[in-house]
Parts: sequence; C-alpha cells; structure tokens
Amino acid sequence: MENRAVSRKPARLIIREAATRIRRDKFLWLLALPGIIYFAVFAYVPMSGLVISFMNYSPTRGIRGSQLVGFKYFIEFFSSPFFPRLLRNTVLLSLYGLLWGFPIPIIFALLLNEVKNGLFKRTVQTVSYMPYFISVVVLAGMVQSFLTPYDGAVNKIIAALGYETVNFMVQPRWFRTIYIASGIWQGFGYESIVYLAAISAVDTQMYEAARIDGATRMQIILRITLPGIAPTAIILLIMNFGRIMNIGFEKVNLLYSPAVYETADVIATYVYRRGILDGQFSFATAVGLFNSAVNLILILTVNWISKRVTEVSLW
Repeated sequence: MENRAVSRKPARLIIREAATRIRRDKFLWLLALPGIIYFAVFAYVPMSGLVISFMNYSPTRGIRGSQLVGFKYFIEFFSSPFFPRLLRNTVLLSLYGLLWGFPIPIIFALLLNEVKNGLFKRTVQTVSYMPYFISVVVLAGMVQSFLTPYDGAVNKIIAALGYETVNFMVQPRWFRTIYIASGIWQGFGYESIVYLAAISAVDTQMYEAARIDGATRMQIILRITLPGIAPTAIILLIMNFGRIMNIGFEKVNLLYSPAVYETADVIATYVYRRGILDGQFSFATAVGLFNSAVNLILILTVNWISKRVTEVSLW
C-alpha cells in the first residue's frame, strides 16, 4: 500500500482565509458579538476559578497562597449524610418537572393551532405568555398567598367544599406538587412559541392532501403535525436533560423552609448555605463542578442515544 502524503495548508494561509471570512461576514460577527462577550465573561473566564475546588481556599491568601487538598471536598460531599437526600430531591424535582412540564407546551401548541378564530387565538396566546414575565420573587409570593391556611384562595375553596384547610407550605409531601405546578403554569405558554413556529414550518400541501384523502383532524395531527415538530421536540428534550442537576435555586429558596427540607432541600440550596452563608467557597465550587460534570455526561449520553435511535441530535 502506497503512503500518500496528506496535504496540509500552511498556518499563514489558514489565518489569511479566516481573516477574509471575518471581513466578508463582519456584520454577522458584529451581531453575534454581544452573545460571544456574554459567554466569554460569564461562562468561560470563571472556569479558571474551578481550581479552588481542589484547594483550601482563603480570600485573604488567594489562589497562589492556598493549600492544595486534592479531592477532600468532593469526598466530604459524597460522604455527607445529606448527600442521598439532596441528590434524590434534585433529580426527582427535575424529572417530575420534565415528565409533566415537557408535553404540556406541545399539547397546548397543537390545540392552539387548531383554533380558527384569529382574535380568540391571539387572546389565548397573550394570556398564556404573561405568567412567564412574572419574576420568581413575585411568583413565590403569589403561591404563598394562594396557599395560606386561613385566607388563601385555595383553602377558601377547600373550606367551602366542607373539608379542613391545609397548610401546604409546611407539609413536605406537597412541596414537589407546588413547585412543579407553578413552574408549568408560568412557562407552558412561552415554551409553546417554539412548537408553534415548528408547526408553521410544516408543508401546507401535506395538510391539503390529507384533507382530500378524508383524514380527520386527529389523524392529521398524529401523522403530519407531530412528525413535523418531532425534531424540534427532541432537540429541546436533549437540552432539558443537560439541565437536570441545575434545579432552579431562586424558586426553591423562596418557597422552602426547614419544615420541608425532606423533599425540598436540593444541592443548590445546600451549597448556598455551606458556600455563601458559611463561607466555604472551596466546598461550594467542588459541588458545582460535580453538578456540571453530571450534566455534561447526561447531555452527551442522551445526545448519543437520540442520534442512534432518531438520527436527530445537537451535533
């Protein structure tokens, strides 16, 4: 077998071609510049601080003056008696939110697509989008106000039906339901925008052909609309799996209390108490690195499975 020399471009030529492309697409690069700066400053530059997860870091001594301790803080976290509870609560809140929250925007988009009255459709869209723009602090206040045991709207309804009022916010068994239901209510309308856009991209000739063939609305949805938006749904599902360990800290922190730690305390809130309130920065960084590593493994695994099964993937 003959050895064929692989032709490689000189580095100078590669740089010149790259410079030519940048000059040619300078306006596109200018448009992307804010996003590039954002991720560079808030995502990539802070990664240099991950080294303190292997140090007994002290702000007064700095990184160079801090002592290396290896995997001490990882071992401390994994051997903590709270670790099983924290991992279980984090994973269950994410998985339950994905199980109940992921299909609802798709169903809502499919139903909204079937509405023919333009005014009614726009009104429903606007109303469904509005909760997304409510801040987490306001949302948590609304939830607590609705669920107060004496004058909350939910308990007033329960009392009117002849049942005893329930103090939802101090009962661990209700926390996951409250957290997930409020999240679905806040986000399903906004998340449906992506699916409505995907539905609008489906070839209208396919709908016309199906109607001529006598297909019902349900058959059209199942045979044309759903397959048409399936790639979009799969991509979003993969991205959601990459965020399973990143349960929303702000909302949990605003809704929970020591009475519901059994089901509400997650890794992010535990790290906040240990890392920020107690000043254990190395421990907090170690746990954050663990979270990121798990998320990376999950998104790589799910992306690989999706590519093998459906031929749709992020890369």
